[in-house]
Amino acid sequence: MLMFDLHCHCLFSDGELIPAELVRRLEVMEYTAVAITDHADSSNMDFIVPRVVKAAEAINRYSSTKLIPGIELTHVHPELVAPLVKKSRELGARIVVCHGETIVEPVAEGTNRAAIEAEVDILAHPGLISPDDVRRAAEKGVHLELSGRKGHSLANGHVASLAQRYGAPLVINSDGHAPGDFMSAEFARMVGRGAGISAVDVERIYENVHRWLKSISALSDE
Repeated sequence: MLMFDLHCHCLFSDGELIPAELVRRLEVMEYTAVAITDHADSSNMDFIVPRVVKAAEAINRYSSTKLIPGIELTHVHPELVAPLVKKSRELGARIVVCHGETIVEPVAEGTNRAAIEAEVDILAHPGLISPDDVRRAAEKGVHLELSGRKGHSLANGHVASLAQRYGAPLVINSDGHAPGDFMSAEFARMVGRGAGISAVDVERIYENVHRWLKSISALSDE
């Protein structure tokens, strides 16, 4: 069964685990791939991204669960999103996530649209995202996240409904910070079902993510 989590944190920001342990725990859970996407702004991304890249180079020689280097731009001003996306990619991030306008944190208004226009890979927990922003995400191919994390998950139904209406791609992530946060494949699929998505369409989400990761060479052709 395909299983991905493209929004996780290690101790390079506020997670509990080093990359090797995080990946090993998910390997035991039979994940296909995981992205470490630690919280960053202009102060620390040059510290985080190269270290996750280095960890991935070592871990991926031996692990059946592949580590994808990433970053999560978090609470940065909307005007800074685009240049920081560019910088993240230059540093080696393969997955760029932006911390969206969740209903449980004071994220600056306009962050969702700025992230979409900057063509991030994933807009995390976008909260009560507007229909216009969802339409634009569909045009840009930006994945909207259904979150397994407490609080952030409260708007999943809203996000899923609009994404299905306008054809925006979806991804199901844990936003995991600690071992107990990581979801089994079965539970992750229940998160999708709980957001109002059919079992068939939930599987389609994972198949689409698999194809996308191969298209950006984040996974091998194995």
